[in-house]
Amino acid sequence: MTAEIGSTVLGYPRIGPERELKRALEAYWASRTGEAELRATARELRIATVRELRGAGLDSIPGGTFSYYDHVLDTAVTFGAVPQRHAELGLSPLDTYFAMARGAESAPPLEMTKWFDTNYHYLVPEIGPETRFSLADRAPVEHFQEALEAGVTTRPVLLGPLTFLLLSKPAGGAPRGFRPLEKLPELLDAYAELLVELRRAGAEWVQLDEPALAADPTAEQLRELRRAHQRLGELTERPKVLVAGYFGDFGPALGELAATPVEAIGVDLVTDPSVVDGMVNLPGLRDKTLVAGLVNGRNVWRADLDAALATGATLLGLAGDVAVSTSCSLLHVPYDVEAETDLDPQVKSWLSFARQKVREVVVLGKALGGDRDSVVDDLDRARAAVADRAAAAKVRNHRVRARLDALRPAHRRRSDYATRREAQQEALQLPPLPTTTIGSFPQTADIRRARAAWRAGRIDRSSYQQRMRDEIRRVVELQEQLGLDVLVHGEPERNDMVQYFAEHLEGFASTTRGWVQSYGSRCVRPPILFGDVARPEPITAEWSCYAQRLTGKPVKGMLTGPVTILAWSFVRDDQPLADTADQVAMAIRDEVQDLEAAGIRVIQVDEPALRELLPLNAARRPEYLEWAVSAFRLATSGVADSTQIHTHLCYSEFGDVIDAIVALDADVTSIEAARSRMEVLDDLNAVGFARGIGPGVHDIHSPRVPGAEEMAALLRAALNAVPVQRLWVNPDCGLKTRDYAEVEAALRNMVSAAVQVRQSLS
Repeated sequence: MTAEIGSTVLGYPRIGPERELKRALEAYWASRTGEAELRATARELRIATVRELRGAGLDSIPGGTFSYYDHVLDTAVTFGAVPQRHAELGLSPLDTYFAMARGAESAPPLEMTKWFDTNYHYLVPEIGPETRFSLADRAPVEHFQEALEAGVTTRPVLLGPLTFLLLSKPAGGAPRGFRPLEKLPELLDAYAELLVELRRAGAEWVQLDEPALAADPTAEQLRELRRAHQRLGELTERPKVLVAGYFGDFGPALGELAATPVEAIGVDLVTDPSVVDGMVNLPGLRDKTLVAGLVNGRNVWRADLDAALATGATLLGLAGDVAVSTSCSLLHVPYDVEAETDLDPQVKSWLSFARQKVREVVVLGKALGGDRDSVVDDLDRARAAVADRAAAAKVRNHRVRARLDALRPAHRRRSDYATRREAQQEALQLPPLPTTTIGSFPQTADIRRARAAWRAGRIDRSSYQQRMRDEIRRVVELQEQLGLDVLVHGEPERNDMVQYFAEHLEGFASTTRGWVQSYGSRCVRPPILFGDVARPEPITAEWSCYAQRLTGKPVKGMLTGPVTILAWSFVRDDQPLADTADQVAMAIRDEVQDLEAAGIRVIQVDEPALRELLPLNAARRPEYLEWAVSAFRLATSGVADSTQIHTHLCYSEFGDVIDAIVALDADVTSIEAARSRMEVLDDLNAVGFARGIGPGVHDIHSPRVPGAEEMAALLRAALNAVPVQRLWVNPDCGLKTRDYAEVEAALRNMVSAAVQVRQSLS
């Protein structure tokens, strides 16, 4: 193995093993601590990370992967792409950064969307002709020097210039047709300045991430890729450059990069192992270091080290050197499986979190480098774990498989929409512009303490249930006071919209400390879907029915859809995703039918991750969308015409899945729209969407509370695209992460806005 890179990883979790950064951030935002305390915590985490990776035996240590909120936002700030509305707030640099992420009273935040096909969210930079790129923030250099002073030479990791611009959107006021990519030459000057400073600080290597290249780059983008890395590669004073692509096949981009002066190219050999075929006899590759992503950076199963070694062996001779890495950053997995003391020991033996994946990379590096004897025990243990998982009886449920075999096309169809709409209008008697929320209400400290006390055995089930009923009563009474039309029970009993269901379904395992960053300080604990899925008993009807007994208004039953449960879990990789989706869909279908039988007439099955799982390669999208839509329809098609099925989608670029949204055949679709100012409605109209639609009028990911007039303006804009008979009024997403003061004010304004617009229409 090359001594220069050898074994490495492309990135590492940054929230802290005990979520130290989350707590420090939230204390700072609440003004309980100051900037000095927050920065001290961040520094401790950065130094602990690089020392841990060095101690684990990696040959090259990634640095600069830390972020206070999001690495795309960091890149915008580094190169001076701060919108004027945030720059004019007169805040400190750190608070300006957080205003871009979270908004301020007079300055809405940047738009937020999903990082490719993951559940991580990034902030969308706003770039216009007037944007002036410069090296405005030297944090990458400072973090390199900080690690150096701690005794660790790191490889700074930066988002690549092409991907940064491709992920950006035109700033408000930009001329029609302007594209951020037009600013590439100016941005490259700023990147060049940063590379020179890093070299002068002592950096030997720098990593530039270009994952956008896995998403079917155009001929123009390929030309710009080559131009960008040719320009940076020709610098006379710079570190050596590793360009890393992941989440798919580099495709033709690999040849373009091989023709530039960059010294190393990272390829994802997990998402698409066939990428190896494109490397044979590739001109220029024999002069490079090939960084082979052989260990899955996104899922938690132990690597089949024998198979990875076989793949790695085929690469020897194709490039000047071969190094071993993860397929992508380990940002997407928890820290340490050894911290999980409550997992089924057999299931636990099949798993590998970030620390274990680092070890797998080190083992592969030694074995490929000719030092197989020193890691023979590691190879034997991995081989035994893979074999044990393949043979385990708990992975297969023959009753589940028999149910799926009995399915027919009729199980995925409802009556036509016009018939359903008439039946639902008669049953529900809703006013024009009906108001509702997406489902969850604030998870107060009292709720979390009650849940923790019940799990720890400090209170009994009866006491816990009474505390949840008290909270549901509070939520229902609040909604009636505010004048909402379709109510929710608030979901106080749920820790997470996916984990809650996983804990009640067979085939899943849950962690206690397996936290993964979703965005900012928001962390989730993805459950582990290891076997066939079944629902042993009803899950939600008790709570929804209790809420319905408290009010004469309709209460929505709240469920999570099969695609989202898959997307936000670590899913088994031993059968097609389509089969697993249908298993989950059958469990949700049973729940839908139980809710209807109990008298619930509005049922929401959320699919916010529909766009998230869309393959980056366009050729693979039709197959995915077919089974994703089919699974949703299987889950929702077993009810009467008079039962109204809602779904919810949020924080994605919906244009790519508009046809699929139509094909879901939900009666009402609520969708994120506040940050994008209703842009998604144009996409829906373009495909003739003719069902109920609730474009969000309140961005719940910001603490900012919009006024009634602002929301009314959004509703009027929506009415330019949607007839009043089909328009619903709701926030962008669930209210779990907000506090009650914000929620009451925002919902009061939302209802007021709906009343204003109703009156103007009448």
